[in-house]
Amino acid sequence: MYSQPAIADVIERHFIPVRLHVKEDAEQFKRVGGLLNAQWTPTTLIIDPPATERHRIEGFLPAQDFASQLALGLAKSAFARGQYDEAARAYDEVLARYPETDAAPEAQYWAGVSRYKGTGDASALAETARRFKERFADTSWAKKASIWG
Repeated sequence: MYSQPAIADVIERHFIPVRLHVKEDAEQFKRVGGLLNAQWTPTTLIIDPPATERHRIEGFLPAQDFASQLALGLAKSAFARGQYDEAARAYDEVLARYPETDAAPEAQYWAGVSRYKGTGDASALAETARRFKERFADTSWAKKASIWG
């Protein structure tokens, strides 16, 4: 299903892929796509049981960007389950493995929030705001974190 071995490996290890082709599976795509609000193809959804959407990727992305979005989705899923330590590690992994992608500033923001939620220590937020001054300073995520610094 995925031509890039690195992408196929991530999907195999962490997800249960379901593919509906807009033309080959037209009726099923229409039904399921309507339920999931899939307005464009490809739409990749990271869903936790019982069908709670955690992350959405719409449109084609180069392999590195797609991989970063999958990793971001895994982190968001851990965060939503209240597994803040796991989420912080997963967000840190996005930062380490995909520092030049659009997912990186979002991961930096949520890594700080995960640490705060896990410990209740507001210094995690202040540290995140400081990091935004060093990296990703011109992003919307830095603006969101600016009140912490």
